[in-house]
Amino acid sequence: MATVSVTVEDVDAREVQFRASTPGAALPLIGTPQWRQLRQWLMRLILTERVLRSEAVRLGVYADDAPALADVLPDGTARFEVGSIAAAALADPLARAVFAFVTEDIDVSEMEVAAYHDRNPRRFAASCVDGRRGGTPSLDAVRPAIAAHLRGTARRRAFRQWLETRSAELLQTGVRHVGDPRRPRRR
Repeated sequence: MATVSVTVEDVDAREVQFRASTPGAALPLIGTPQWRQLRQWLMRLILTERVLRSEAVRLGVYADDAPALADVLPDGTARFEVGSIAAAALADPLARAVFAFVTEDIDVSEMEVAAYHDRNPRRFAASCVDGRRGGTPSLDAVRPAIAAHLRGTARRRAFRQWLETRSAELLQTGVRHVGDPRRPRRR
């Protein structure tokens, strides 16, 4: 992978695709610092997609094995947990199949579930007709929901760490995120 480069044409093509699918008012003007940041983000997305495709081949994973996007990233918080680049990459079923493969052994303990319920006793309480939450449910009543919630969070954390590690191993030194403090500053 260190020998595979992302060309200006690759980023140009992705930007055209991105601009075609995103309202213009939400995108930076060409030539601005925000535009350069968008292009850096697109380059990182392209690299991440290539890492995930390479890993899918190495692991013998196929898009047919992919969970639904809503199962991997059910809400904005989940997207925040993995980061914007990984969240965008996970739109691809092959990336979600890799996610499922590398996180399949992640689980949470009964002790973690009980501790979460102790800290957040009404988190999974049913809503009443007027929108307020009902009474505090017993641990037994909400155990499956808490376990699924914690498992999803743990899987996203494990995936993010795995992806960062594999990217660092596979990508050429010098490819850094714009906000990386190790990145040389322009003077």
